Amino acid sequence: MLIAEGVGVRLREERERLGLSQTEFGTLVGVSRGTQKNYELGTALGALDLKYLIALEANGIDAGYVLTAQRRYGRGITSEESQILAQYRSITDGDQRALRRFLKAMADDAE
Repeated sequence: MLIAEGVGVRLREERERLGLSQTEFGTLVGVSRGTQKNYELGTALGALDLKYLIALEANGIDAGYVLTAQRRYGRGITSEESQILAQYRSITDGDQRALRRFLKAMADDAE
C-alpha cells in the first residue's frame, strides 16, 4: 500500500520544522531512520500505522495536517513555539511541573 500523495512531503516538512534529523524524528515517534525515510518517500515499505500517528500527536505534530494538508490546530503558533511544545511533551511529568512553575514565576515577575 502506498502512502497518499503529499503525506511524505508534509512529514519531512514537520520534521524539518522541528529541526530534527530522520534518526532523531524516528526516535521521537518510535521508528527507525529507515522507516522514517520510507514514510517521507511515501514508499510501500513505509505504510503509516496507527501507533505512528498517535506518536506524532503525542509529540506536538498535527497528524491530521500530515494526512490531509488541513491544519486542525496551531494556527498562529510559530515553528519555535511548536518546537517548544514538542520538547515540553517529551520531558517527564516532574520536569513539566518544574517548567510550569518557572514560567509562572517569570510571568508574575513581568507584570
